[in-house]
Amino acid sequence: MSRRIYWLIPDVASARRTVDDLLLARVPVQHIHCVGREGVNLSGLHPANVLQTTDVIYAAEAGLLIGGTLGIAAGLLVAMYYPIAIGGSSLQWGMVAVLGVLGALFGAWSSSMIGVSVPSHRLKRFEAAVEQGQILLMVDVPGLQVKAIEALLQASHPEAHFEGEDPDTPVFP
Repeated sequence: MSRRIYWLIPDVASARRTVDDLLLARVPVQHIHCVGREGVNLSGLHPANVLQTTDVIYAAEAGLLIGGTLGIAAGLLVAMYYPIAIGGSSLQWGMVAVLGVLGALFGAWSSSMIGVSVPSHRLKRFEAAVEQGQILLMVDVPGLQVKAIEALLQASHPEAHFEGEDPDTPVFP
């Protein structure tokens, strides 16, 4: 199980040195994500993508659940009030399943379109610091390496501030 640790770093040059130290500690580059305010040049760093900076995954999961539930309810109503001649008056379970899947897919798609424009609820606490010019460094590491990585960064980069960790790192980002 991996964990995401957060560090606030005062400037881009310090962030580059920190990322270099993480790479030397054998943290894969795809597990290091940097967030800076708009207009900051993050070249040489691995910038966070839309999956890390928005609530698209959370929104898609909620849409999947809500859409699937509404699709099943609609399928039950259609099957009860508009039965197909095949099979007589019994519920049309195939119709319920098809409408449930279609509702889930439509719900996930439509809510992810909204979620892509909503900033991540996990990063709300860092908005002020990022707007002041600091760089947010998110590092995904296995649970057994968290303390070692934290100790390495604390010892080699006293200008960086440890800001906590998330025990439930999202699967996709």
